[in-house]
Amino acid sequence: MHESSHITGCHTPIKPSSGFCMVLTTCPNQQEADTLARAIIEQRLAACVQSSPIHSHYRWDGEVQSDPEVLLRIKTTCERYQALEQYLKAEHSYDVPQVIQIPIENGLPEYLDWVRGETVVIGQ
Repeated sequence: MHESSHITGCHTPIKPSSGFCMVLTTCPNQQEADTLARAIIEQRLAACVQSSPIHSHYRWDGEVQSDPEVLLRIKTTCERYQALEQYLKAEHSYDVPQVIQIPIENGLPEYLDWVRGETVVIGQ
């Protein structure tokens, strides 16, 4: 085991930045999650959107809230992030939706090639 992987608990990525990311957002129900996910894929804002039921606890308007939600995990390129963020801001039902970008440091090259291919805007 290399000392650096012992300290960090993971292998050193091949590239410092792969150009890919995962975006997290939450929806109030499965219907909205499905609508957003389908449009995101149709508009080539991402290659894959996964949804999972979750339960969120948070403070909003000075009150502690606890609600069922649907988490979307959106796999895309860093190049498409801004367009995806703008889409979510415009189409999401929440006043302030969670939109969090998580960099993907490394991944199976064939999968990342697929993500890249699915997010290329036709005509560019």
